[in-house]
Amino acid sequence: MIEIRIHGRGGQGAVIASKILAQAAMLDGRFSQSFPAFGGERRGAPVVAYVRIDDQRIRMRYQIYKPDCIVVLDPKLFKMVDLTAGLKEGSTIVVNSSPNPLSVEDQHYKWFFVDASSISRKYELGPKTAPIVNTSILGAVIQATEVVKLDSLLAAIKESVPSKQEENMEAAKQAYTQVVGMRT
Repeated sequence: MIEIRIHGRGGQGAVIASKILAQAAMLDGRFSQSFPAFGGERRGAPVVAYVRIDDQRIRMRYQIYKPDCIVVLDPKLFKMVDLTAGLKEGSTIVVNSSPNPLSVEDQHYKWFFVDASSISRKYELGPKTAPIVNTSILGAVIQATEVVKLDSLLAAIKESVPSKQEENMEAAKQAYTQVVGMRT
């Protein structure tokens, strides 16, 4: 089983990202579940969403405490919360940022970076000052983890995103090709 924890802020699309990734896994013929956890529902408040993907039926129904991967939609959250809490050694971290802006020297994890915000702005996904980065970051996530196929992700975006489907799919493809990895 692969367990993924997505950290973002209200309005960035973390919850929808978890649903799209779970849908892509189902299109790949796998079992999946996605669910959010958040306090006050307001734009800008910290949000956490979870995704489980497995080849077998998933019977667990609780939040993910020891993820295989974390996805960070806003790197400023690193200063507010211990995002790596419970993260397994050798796990993957995908961050919406230019390569290694945090001066990452932690060799316990596989770090990947993509400027999902710039990609989302390019395709006019959300306002320029607060782009919706969910589909962009998912392209980077599947490149870094190989958890689902790109075609399945694109099909899930087409099924799940009500507007700007082509732009969202192009953003995911661009992030897929532009992610920069720092493997251990």
